[in-house]
Amino acid sequence: MMKFLMMMIFMIPFCFKQQMFWMVQMMLFLMMFLFMNLTIYLGSYCNLSYMYSCDMISYGLIMLSMWICTLMIMASENLYKYNFYVGFFIFNLIFLLMMLFLTFSSMNLFMFYLFFEGSLIPTLMLIIGWGYQPERIQAGMYLLFYTLFVSLPLLMGIFYIYNKSNFIMIYFMKFLNFNNFLLYLSMIMAFLVKMPMYFVHLWLPKAHVEAPVSGSMILAGIMLKLGGYGLMRIMILLEKMSLKFNFIWVVISLLGGFYISLKCFSQIDIKSLIAYSSVAHMSLVIGGIMTMNYWGYMGSYILMIGHGLCSSGMFCLANINYERLHSRSLFINKGMMNFMPSMSMWWFLLLSSNMAAPPSLNLLGEISLINSLMSWSWLSMIMLMMISFFSAGYSLYLYSYIQHGKYYTGIYSFYMGVSREYLLLLLHWLPLNIMILKVDYIMIWL
Repeated sequence: MMKFLMMMIFMIPFCFKQQMFWMVQMMLFLMMFLFMNLTIYLGSYCNLSYMYSCDMISYGLIMLSMWICTLMIMASENLYKYNFYVGFFIFNLIFLLMMLFLTFSSMNLFMFYLFFEGSLIPTLMLIIGWGYQPERIQAGMYLLFYTLFVSLPLLMGIFYIYNKSNFIMIYFMKFLNFNNFLLYLSMIMAFLVKMPMYFVHLWLPKAHVEAPVSGSMILAGIMLKLGGYGLMRIMILLEKMSLKFNFIWVVISLLGGFYISLKCFSQIDIKSLIAYSSVAHMSLVIGGIMTMNYWGYMGSYILMIGHGLCSSGMFCLANINYERLHSRSLFINKGMMNFMPSMSMWWFLLLSSNMAAPPSLNLLGEISLINSLMSWSWLSMIMLMMISFFSAGYSLYLYSYIQHGKYYTGIYSFYMGVSREYLLLLLHWLPLNIMILKVDYIMIWL
């Protein structure tokens, strides 16, 4: 694992060289290719170095991080065109990738915490430095304080575990079982805010609406997955408490997912709608992890990967429209089929994946999650039906509103999609729908 870390460190000087913008992207593609060729033993940890290693969960999420970071460079061509602090932008991005890589591959709980919080800083810089509206400062503060407020208890919890057991290596956790409600709450809340769970989700739509396209991509693609990853790792510790109290989180998630799905229909900002739909999807993931069964874990993992690609792609589409019309309002983005007929197909493909249509990973994840939640309690069927139905509802609502209708007469000059944008969307859509062929890797990793 160290070789990839060194590769990222040695990429930093390239950031500040002239005309190296696309070079860094190519190197990230190369790194992704090298990482794909690692040998992974499905059941156990492998590629061990002193403190970092990789099992199936880490492997998929690190690969997703590399992929999304590469595509973020491709999506941010405008910065390159206007030379808007490009060097610092790329540096920020590689630093963020390093933090994510270390978070997902860290075996030590304290190091995991350190990098988990460290990934907040470059994200904050992205939002405040390259965001569009003056409200981005407020959005950054929301992001920072929501996350920091619950992360101190997590740190205390990790120290408490170390004090009691004298180790905090993740792969020894299965020998521990704490029956302590405060520990349970402090360990779990930081991840629930990061997911975000309903009631603590307010920072997410704000951050998404104010962030530049790259910020939105990384937030939707990876940041929300940090919470899910943390929960998956930490649940081993807290089995006794989980059996008593997990029903609370499942109920909040299912009801919250339903309510947020309804809320999507009242959004007038494209980015805001996509951000709220992320909260609805993540509520299913929380429900699946909290049931503590095999189907739930697999479904959560698959839906996290699928949602990372799908949501990121939809933010790219929203940005493509924003670059043309300089507005994200649904009232101005109308009748786009007249202007960009081929982009209309990409909207359709990504929104159909968002509503969990086959052959996307989202479908497989949602089926597994429905399976796990139904085995947990058949009453959850009602909310699951609602969430699935409305997820199709708001996806179709967004599609029909943007593509059809009478276009805004204030648009006087326009240009079609360029090849870079089509490639960008293809690279989101292809893994999302092709990976279903190799799903045997994902379904047997436990």
